[in-house]
Amino acid sequence: MREQYTTDPHREPPAAPPCPCRPAEVREAVVRAVSERCRDTRTRCDTDALADALLVASELTTNAILHGGGVTDFQVDVSGPGVRLSVSDRSDALPVALPPTDRQGRSRPGGHGWPIVCRLSRDIRVSDLPAGGKCITAVVPLA
Repeated sequence: MREQYTTDPHREPPAAPPCPCRPAEVREAVVRAVSERCRDTRTRCDTDALADALLVASELTTNAILHGGGVTDFQVDVSGPGVRLSVSDRSDALPVALPPTDRQGRSRPGGHGWPIVCRLSRDIRVSDLPAGGKCITAVVPLA
């Protein structure tokens, strides 16, 4: 998916679509991108693989909201054998997997998002952003 802009100097360029910043908006963008790819290549979309990509997109977005100061950018690209999801946030802190219990042995609520992302993704990269914050890119296989 690529946005097109006119080079006509007499016309204002179209406004960029707003960044999908909520998990539901991100999931909609992923469904659109994968559906478009399946339609263009005339291949059957694997519903289990799509469900994995939607879960990873939701977890990355939710983590950016809860731990990263909010989503600052989101990109989805369907190329090759997978879906590349990139979520940027305001925090420089790296994601961590917490133990399921605290020091007193009590169950800890939550903490499942990053392990889910790691389990379902083929490749994960965390990049520092020049203006601060980070971008997490995960590739989820479609087959």
